[in-house]
Amino acid sequence: METKQLTPGKFAVNYGLILGIIMIVITAITYFSGIMEKGEQWPNFILYIIFPVIIIYAINRYKKHNGGLLTLIEAIKVGVAVAVISALISTVFNALLFYVIDPELTDKIMDITREKLYENPKMTEEMIDKTMETIKKFSNPLLGGAIGIGLSALFGLIYSVIGGLVMKKEA
Repeated sequence: METKQLTPGKFAVNYGLILGIIMIVITAITYFSGIMEKGEQWPNFILYIIFPVIIIYAINRYKKHNGGLLTLIEAIKVGVAVAVISALISTVFNALLFYVIDPELTDKIMDITREKLYENPKMTEEMIDKTMETIKKFSNPLLGGAIGIGLSALFGLIYSVIGGLVMKKEA
């Protein structure tokens, strides 16, 4: 009887879903607890730790399911797929959050950002205005989502290359 080999992309779906759900949970907690409206950034640091851990773990699990063999290309496929799938899931949730759940959230965050900029004595009114103009250009949740997907793919690639180089074992 022939066993069906699991492709890196299909294998990555479950881990991409898990990471995407974790990202949604963290975003939901920060939103519903009011942390997001305060402009707190520390929840992002949790993601900066979880993101590479899950990617490396997914690559490791793929290697185990593949009889202990792993090429660098397979590691990259698994890691980038996990990163992109999770970013797509997170982008859909963020679009719901910013367009359906709380359409004024972008304006609230912009107001908080402006207040935080005023707290910096080195920032002039002109600097604050220019900074706010730039932020406003990129404050569209869908544009932010597209940028997020691109950055996820990039960091997924970086972590995959590192993990793949450490764990690779070819036949």
